[in-house]
Amino acid sequence: MWLSFLFALEAILPIIALVVIGYIIKRIGMVDQGFCKIANKLVFRVFLPVSLFLNVYRIPDIGSIEIGYIVYALAATLAIFLLSIPAVYFFTKHNDRRGPTLQATFRSNFALVGIPLAGALFGAEGTMIASLLSAAVIPLFNVLAVISLSLFSGGTRKPSVKKILLDIVKNPLILSIGAGLVALAVRALLVRGDIAWRLTQVGPLFEVLSYLASVATPLALLVLGMQFEFSTAKEMRREIVFGTAARVVIAPVLGIGIAFLFFRNTFSGAHFAAFVSLFATPVAVSSVPMTQEMGGNTPLAGQFVVFTTLLSALSIFIASFLLRLAGVL
Repeated sequence: MWLSFLFALEAILPIIALVVIGYIIKRIGMVDQGFCKIANKLVFRVFLPVSLFLNVYRIPDIGSIEIGYIVYALAATLAIFLLSIPAVYFFTKHNDRRGPTLQATFRSNFALVGIPLAGALFGAEGTMIASLLSAAVIPLFNVLAVISLSLFSGGTRKPSVKKILLDIVKNPLILSIGAGLVALAVRALLVRGDIAWRLTQVGPLFEVLSYLASVATPLALLVLGMQFEFSTAKEMRREIVFGTAARVVIAPVLGIGIAFLFFRNTFSGAHFAAFVSLFATPVAVSSVPMTQEMGGNTPLAGQFVVFTTLLSALSIFIASFLLRLAGVL
């Protein structure tokens, strides 16, 4: 059981280290807020879209996707989102804080922490199941995040359905995932036509894309540390406590617990490894630049990433330990 806890620590320690390094860089005066805003904009509009595109394109075989566990994961994520809307609305009176708080309840760091975690819990099969799941849940995360931040945009004017749909269509992360799915479909057609050409064969282009993608997470975490303020945590402690509890306690209990109670004989151990990775991991790092771009409370979004990352080691450990005890993992 301690192996699960040690892996959880190994998964989150690099995240914490990069945030701390970013905080130190800011404290010694190497950067200012102007740099942080520009860096976040680059992460949101360039580096993360390329990273998501490659994540989708690297899915081994779209035809091998099992639909049952994906439908459950999408339904559970959507249910958590819908249940959280009234809770967030009544929990905080600050409209600009509601969007980031709602985002924290359902949006996990599935790409960065989740997929490697699934592999650690259930080997190569766990990695494959989680990778296939990412093609469905990451687009849903981004669509729901846009809705969250549009519903509670901080202004006095209520957003229209047209504006929310426009925000979804224009979102760089959603566009990049769509491009990845198109590229994946083209690749599948080429396979059927016995055509050997692949994007990976265009060496210089694929290498450039890989370089850009590799910048996304480290830069996002460094900038998060540069923008982190302890005084903000004290001022927003009510929202931080609620959002963090929702992410590391309520989401795992609902997402994993319901699957165990009602679908234990339907889903395999690899599926449950993917569910732990989806529901028990911390808030996605990409939630911070998205919040900034859409006019939400960026400091609060950063607080959620930091606090859920710190506490997720415990939620991952408890979830995986209980599933091992039950003979599922």
